[in-house]
Amino acid sequence: MSNSRLTFKEMCAKFDVTPRTLRYYEYIELLSPVKEGRNRFYTPREVARMTLIMRGRRFGFSLEEIRQWLEIYETEGTQPQLQAFLDLADRQLVALHAQAEDLERTIDDLKKLRADSARLIAPD
Repeated sequence: MSNSRLTFKEMCAKFDVTPRTLRYYEYIELLSPVKEGRNRFYTPREVARMTLIMRGRRFGFSLEEIRQWLEIYETEGTQPQLQAFLDLADRQLVALHAQAEDLERTIDDLKKLRADSARLIAPD
């Protein structure tokens, strides 16, 4: 095997994903490994795409958003892809800030309820 290609198993290990996940990403055309018989090999291009997919998932982007974003690079190039990323990032930042505020309120509510409950069972 060439050092520039990863096997299916190596790709799963590198990105800590299940074989099912990797097959699904291929099925929805996020990845296109080189197929030689029953073997799949992932080129540096596919490794880079998987890096972007994993980063996008971590940031909360949907697989469809990621697919469309990757497609922009293939059809229009770097600048339009970067602009699309800025638009996605701006929208996601608004959503993440709202989630963070909601989580802070939930934490505060739970702390208050816990303190109230602790006072109820505390010996006088």
